[in-house]
Amino acid sequence: MDRYRKWGWGLGIATITAVSSFAIASWQANAAPSTSPTAAPTAEQARVSDPSPVPEAASGTGSDPLTTSEVDKARAAAVTPALAASAEDVTGKTGPEYLAAELDADGSRQAELYYYDYKTEKLYKQVIDLTTGKLVKSYAATGMQPPASPQEAKVALELLVADPLSADFKEAYHKATGKTLDGTTGLEPIAHIYTAKPADQGASQCGKSRCVQLIVKTADGHFINVTDLVVDLSGRKVARLK
Repeated sequence: MDRYRKWGWGLGIATITAVSSFAIASWQANAAPSTSPTAAPTAEQARVSDPSPVPEAASGTGSDPLTTSEVDKARAAAVTPALAASAEDVTGKTGPEYLAAELDADGSRQAELYYYDYKTEKLYKQVIDLTTGKLVKSYAATGMQPPASPQEAKVALELLVADPLSADFKEAYHKATGKTLDGTTGLEPIAHIYTAKPADQGASQCGKSRCVQLIVKTADGHFINVTDLVVDLSGRKVARLK
């Protein structure tokens, strides 16, 4: 399914999740009553081979998905010295926050890389020609909020746990696990971008600022819904929706 919207640039990001299914074969043996005490021979158990995975190619062709090597190559070219020096990521470190990489929609071997600059609240799209390894196009816009990166989800959880508004979350964690929450170790945050609605109170800045809501998975498989709270990653604060 698509994780990204179409942006004002006229270009979009689409992430397609392929779902594979495995068919399990079953059989039924029917035998007539036997007058002999001799047991029927046991059939040899079927064996399934487990071949080693084929090594990933260094580069793709046509509309093949980007390979790991291609993404690494594109990322090295996408962050220009100027962008690296002026932008900030979600932790406040120098350099923009990397969000995603996709193949150009027209099927050419060009990579579209998306970054967020927390200093200017701008989304950057850097287009890299994978043949030459050079930046060929660059776009920047405000008010665009693609899905959160793993690092953004991690930082959002840290901000939540450190905030007094996390009291209900900590109580829900204790009820679900029987344990007292001690930090974020073992927790898996699932972050969804939040954009303020007209009637919102408490998080009206979200959309201009980068905000997320969280669902948290515990180490033993429980899911705790924390979507009544919004974590403003830009302002590094937590607000309760009203």
